[in-house]
Amino acid sequence: MSDVVRLNVYTTNVDELLAAYASAAELIASNMPAMTLLGVTRLAFPELKVEIEAMAVR
Repeated sequence: MSDVVRLNVYTTNVDELLAAYASAAELIASNMPAMTLLGVTRLAFPELKVEIEAMAVR
């Protein structure tokens, strides 16, 4: 994660993700990359709730 500079997060339930993110934020706050959160109707596979795309630079 130390090489990650940007995250794009796609979710079908923004409220649920933000609730989970609040509890996990303390774990990753020391190295928080830029992030975009997008609410979508569905993802490529219907059973998925979240898709995360990461860009890393080394």
